[in-house]
Amino acid sequence: MPLAPYRRVLSVPALRQALVLGVLVRIPIFAGGVILTLHVVQTLHRSYGAAGFVSAAATVCIAVSGPWRGRLLDSKGLRRVVMPSLVVTAVCWSVAPFVEYIPLLVLSAIGGLFIIPIFSVIRLAIIAAVPESDRRTALSLDAVAVELSFMIGPLVGVWAATIWPTAWVLFGIEMLGVVAGVGLWLVNPVMRADRGDAVEGSADPAGNPPLSSWFRARFLAVCGAAAATTIVLSGCDIAIVAALREFHQISLIGPVLAIWGLGSVIGGLAYGMLHRSIPAFLLLGGLSLATFPIALAPSVWPFAALAFVAGLLCAPTITATVDQVSRVVPEVAMGAAMGWHGSFMTAGSALGAPLAGLAIDQWGWRGGFVSVSFVGLAVAVAGAGATLSRRRSRERAAGVLSRSA
Repeated sequence: MPLAPYRRVLSVPALRQALVLGVLVRIPIFAGGVILTLHVVQTLHRSYGAAGFVSAAATVCIAVSGPWRGRLLDSKGLRRVVMPSLVVTAVCWSVAPFVEYIPLLVLSAIGGLFIIPIFSVIRLAIIAAVPESDRRTALSLDAVAVELSFMIGPLVGVWAATIWPTAWVLFGIEMLGVVAGVGLWLVNPVMRADRGDAVEGSADPAGNPPLSSWFRARFLAVCGAAAATTIVLSGCDIAIVAALREFHQISLIGPVLAIWGLGSVIGGLAYGMLHRSIPAFLLLGGLSLATFPIALAPSVWPFAALAFVAGLLCAPTITATVDQVSRVVPEVAMGAAMGWHGSFMTAGSALGAPLAGLAIDQWGWRGGFVSVSFVGLAVAVAGAGATLSRRRSRERAAGVLSRSA
């Protein structure tokens, strides 16, 4: 039966716990991103480009911190990594909503440097909770949980911003994130299955293999696909806000984002039921092509329908990159690998937000969708071409060896 894989993985208590924790901690993250944009544009009276650069400052710092904090997850464990994040995040976001643009930019960057590495933590917990044969299904559920957080967070955040000042809404959302982080620290989920697969000859006394043993072209290619995916998604995020403001329907920002996220939920569930994986670059190309038509929408509801269609490929694309990373990296280095994967994704967000913001300032909200779609499609074509070329080279080499034998 199609739903049998989901019944099987959801019967694992550790998986259910990880999914619930992921939703609770991610909701404030997604709500905060949208409210931060509204705060910069409406309260601080800056441009969309300026709002994009605030997001970029935070996400660049997240990208910088990802690899070394991921390695600390491998060697030190969750609690010793999360505790400094809780302290710094609480201090930064107690001040940032109430200052001018430049201090906000600086504090957002510091907060990004010490953000809880929630995506790495939850994905490591999910990978540890299920056997390899169920990994793609479990990761698809995590992608669906991400989309549920994405649907709930902005919807509640934008609704709150229509009632209260954006500064206080931003403060409240970030403090809820701190509370959720405390819950994660208390639960302390298992992040590595004991399967006896330590790598021999490791240069690390803790059992971590050297970076050179897995940080190679195949891993980097998948991370490149992940970065391009978030360029598209973060650019769409800010372009949706700009479009709804142009349509004079600010109150519908949350519902439209929820419709976009609903498409991703449905796509993620469908992808988890497939019997085989789809290459990440192929999914990225489909996501980019599906995003282009959003720029042609004449009004709100056709706009929302096109966003729903594009959303069908969001979760599958991200899931494919996580799944492929987990299969090319030894488990004892999975924390570092997920940290690098997360860094590529946040670097993509850092590029996508200002790219779309500048395009919106220059050509209107439609330019935001076109610009990031073009970038995603270019990376997908280049990546698929390189993968095909490498496969043909291996086949030729195998043919030469067989003939010589």
